[in-house]
Amino acid sequence: MKTKPAEKIKTYEAKGFREKFLGEDNPIHLLFKSNSDHFFCLEIEEIMHMQHPVPPSKHSCHTLIFITSGQHTMKLGYQEYTTTDNEIIMVPAGQIFSLDNVNNIHSGYICQFHPDVLIRKYGSRELLNEFDFLKISGSPKIKLAPEDIGAITNILERLKKEYSETAFTDLNIVQSYLITLFFEMNKNAVKTAKSISAAEVITGKFKELIHDQIKTQHQVNYYSSLLNVTPNHLNKCVKTVTGKSAVKWIDDSILLEAKYLLFQTTLSVGEIATQVGFDDQSYFSRFFKKLEGISPIRYRKLIDKS
Repeated sequence: MKTKPAEKIKTYEAKGFREKFLGEDNPIHLLFKSNSDHFFCLEIEEIMHMQHPVPPSKHSCHTLIFITSGQHTMKLGYQEYTTTDNEIIMVPAGQIFSLDNVNNIHSGYICQFHPDVLIRKYGSRELLNEFDFLKISGSPKIKLAPEDIGAITNILERLKKEYSETAFTDLNIVQSYLITLFFEMNKNAVKTAKSISAAEVITGKFKELIHDQIKTQHQVNYYSSLLNVTPNHLNKCVKTVTGKSAVKWIDDSILLEAKYLLFQTTLSVGEIATQVGFDDQSYFSRFFKKLEGISPIRYRKLIDKS
């Protein structure tokens, strides 16, 4: 009898908290059948033992969590989302997320897949632009209409079967089911969508830009020039939509990226400073302590002791 990937991680207890999340030691990776698959779909109950607080982290895969009973709270960037019965939350690939506490999930599904799974025989980047919840700036949470719950559950059951009951996952089948799932989700996303203001459009584009370029670009005027608006107008739009200025968004994004690197890599503080666009390690450390209240070294030590 073959050992299911979900069973392998139950024996993974030897290393410290932070070490478990470095590189291929991340227990999530043990759910992939192979490095080329980068896909799994399971009922949440099968991996409940993995539920614990997680500092700012990110993954190269998209993650979909569908709660059928109970609730789950997580932060995407600095925004907290609580997902309850018959709601889906999508964590886009590359989005920094964190779990400050663990909620009571009675049942549901978790599905994780690499973006490349979607760009195969039946997909295209133009098609994927249809799905706002796959974008960093998109709305990640969807409340399902009662009449759509059955269809979405059936698709996730088929994805789970393809993952759990076949020796080799057929990614063409997985891709087809995922695209069907996304269109079902889109119906519900459209139902709750509101008209988008010009400020929201600019803010969404700004979020995408800082996600892509925060490691090298820290100035509001750089982003405003890309968006063909003045720095003052950009600040006004972002503050109106999010409650925070563009400057604050940039600083918080740098801090989140640094936290992720302190937790999920073995880079030195000096190397991390360079990674997030600081030539001076001392200046980076002062910046980090000003926003977080402790030094980068202290932050990493506290995680190691978790």
